[in-house]
Amino acid sequence: MNCLPKALAGDACFAIVAPAGAARLDVQKAQEWFQSRGYRCRIYPGVSQAQGYLAGSDEQRLQDLHDAFADPAIDAILCMRGGYGSMRLLDKLDFELIRANPKPLIGYSDITALHTAIYRHAGVLAFHGAMLNADLLGGKLEPTESSLLAQLTGQLGAGDEIAHPTGFALECIVPGVASGPLLGGNLSMLGATLGTLAQIDTQGCILFIEDVNEPLYRVDRLLTQLRLAGKLEGVKGVLVGDFAGITVAALTPLLEQTFGPQGVPVLAGWRSGHCDPNLCLPLGARVRLDSSNKALVLQQDLFLS
Repeated sequence: MNCLPKALAGDACFAIVAPAGAARLDVQKAQEWFQSRGYRCRIYPGVSQAQGYLAGSDEQRLQDLHDAFADPAIDAILCMRGGYGSMRLLDKLDFELIRANPKPLIGYSDITALHTAIYRHAGVLAFHGAMLNADLLGGKLEPTESSLLAQLTGQLGAGDEIAHPTGFALECIVPGVASGPLLGGNLSMLGATLGTLAQIDTQGCILFIEDVNEPLYRVDRLLTQLRLAGKLEGVKGVLVGDFAGITVAALTPLLEQTFGPQGVPVLAGWRSGHCDPNLCLPLGARVRLDSSNKALVLQQDLFLS
């Protein structure tokens, strides 16, 4: 049973946290962005810190996450950026605290480690979507922002299609229809967390994958790693996001070799990940993937009614 948060209402407050890499944040620009959309934000201490490639110490980044989940004044938790560092927090996460205070945790890339662990151990839906620095303050194309806010405010529910922009082609790699919880995220992180408490449970799921800065042979190696670990056996369908620098045409033979023998539907070219635009996906939510008709439809509401 999924643990559903509450949909965002007017004047909602976003926690800005940095569980992974360090980056400089224009605080005034961030505050103006939220204010102009009718929201508030609270910037947590780790955002302004740096320890080498990490945004502050493990203790600070963990404390920020826990404080944001525990604070009843916070409605959603938005990650500043990815990079590296989320895995270092996994064995210290308080899943009971998170389960008792379910809130949208929004991010992608390195944040996949947190998404997978929190869904697996707390049952809380996660949102693979725009982060603050590169996406929302970086001026990415629509529907980057609108797809995120539409989902967070409960405008999409059971029976609604998660629309894909018509200007970006989708490719049916293997035709078919399948339903299941949408799980996954960054392919490198899915591989890195195998054998850990954040290891993805793919049984009966629609698997979503994306990545950046990985040449084709390394994508092959990562998919082979998942296959050899038994993580592709129970997959019901596959949604392939952006693989920055690798075209869908270049990916197609590998996708056919990997998933074709299973006969599960595979839809590629979905604009989610390290791309522009970067669409939001509700991880853990039950969806219906129709690769033949290039459609992704929600089969449940995302928030408490």
